[in-house]
Amino acid sequence: MAYLLGVVLFALAILVSVSLHEAGHMLTAKAFGMKVTRYFVGFGPTLWSFRRGETEYGVKGIPLGGFCKIVGMTPQDDDVEPADEHRAMWRFPVWKRTIVMSAGSITHFALALVATWIVAMSAGLPNPDFPTTDAQARQEPAVIALTGCVVPENLARACAAGDPASPAAQANLRDGDRITALNGTPVNNYGELLTALRATKPGEQATISYVRDGQPGTTSTVLAQTQRPPLDDPKGQVGPVSALGIGLQFSTPTRVQYGPVGALGGTARFTGDMAVNTYEAMKRIPQKVPALWTAITGGERDMDTPISVVGASRLGGEAVENNAWLVFFMLFISLNFFIGVFNLLPLLPLDGGHIAIAWFERARSWVFARFGKPDPGRVDYLKLMPITYAVILIGGAFTLLTITADVVNPITLFSR
Repeated sequence: MAYLLGVVLFALAILVSVSLHEAGHMLTAKAFGMKVTRYFVGFGPTLWSFRRGETEYGVKGIPLGGFCKIVGMTPQDDDVEPADEHRAMWRFPVWKRTIVMSAGSITHFALALVATWIVAMSAGLPNPDFPTTDAQARQEPAVIALTGCVVPENLARACAAGDPASPAAQANLRDGDRITALNGTPVNNYGELLTALRATKPGEQATISYVRDGQPGTTSTVLAQTQRPPLDDPKGQVGPVSALGIGLQFSTPTRVQYGPVGALGGTARFTGDMAVNTYEAMKRIPQKVPALWTAITGGERDMDTPISVVGASRLGGEAVENNAWLVFFMLFISLNFFIGVFNLLPLLPLDGGHIAIAWFERARSWVFARFGKPDPGRVDYLKLMPITYAVILIGGAFTLLTITADVVNPITLFSR
């Protein structure tokens, strides 16, 4: 029940954010004097509507987005009454059209920023000083966190019957103990501990020196066996190695909680990191298409593959089911930021495509004027329809691919 509630809540949050996106277009258009005839939440048959002034507001039967109709978005639109010619959107200055067309993305960015600011004060944001790579983690002090067992395969899973018990636990080591030596070999950081473990054969007795609450101690245990790749080649061939049944207890907190003013700086820093990550993720999208197809046809689902609204809603459901509300809100933040960036891509029919054409027209008119030539006028959108249809076709196919993958082989964050 909690899972279903989470799915519905996340889907509703997306619907609200998309509706606010369209409201951004509508309100800025009205503020500049453009004519907006319709604003609807959803698509398909109209369930309910009312008219206020010259605009019809309402709800449609398919809750998969929303739209607003601004009269005369292009010179080729035939929806402009003679009395409204001066209010057609394409007749307005380029800066006003840019504001109107970017208002949707700005709304998504605003939602992401406000939500990030609230999270920064309530739960905290990722610590920028927290180690994010294996190389950085191995420079951390060898302060251990006990695991319940040793998983023999190179897999991230819960302990199961038959898994070897943690040798560290059997040696009466505790969370927070700092390992200082293994079989007489000094250990100055976690990387050196891993190296010392790899130099010891599975099943051998190991003498461990440690510090607990400032006091040195020594213990011994029999090392278990697990499967891991070489330390210098994480993607290399796995093989049998010794295991102590521990993880790393980081010396820096994973999250930083801020006050109202400090949260502004934390939000700015987190948003900058999110912008870089979004750019990198969008660059990798073409490379992830084969991985999506593999997931659909029975292969393992790559955690780094794109997800659709369906997949995001399922993850939202998992978050609520596991009382992980922070994950829920971080998903909401990242999805809004991604939608905001994606809509600004200079491709029709996206908002960014209309903005790009508006500024192309402005630049072309300026160049022609400098050379004493007559203004070439507006771009003929009808000539761009083949490109627009191609973008719609490719985008639709990719959306169908991600939705299918999210239905038949979804990404999961929690075991259910």
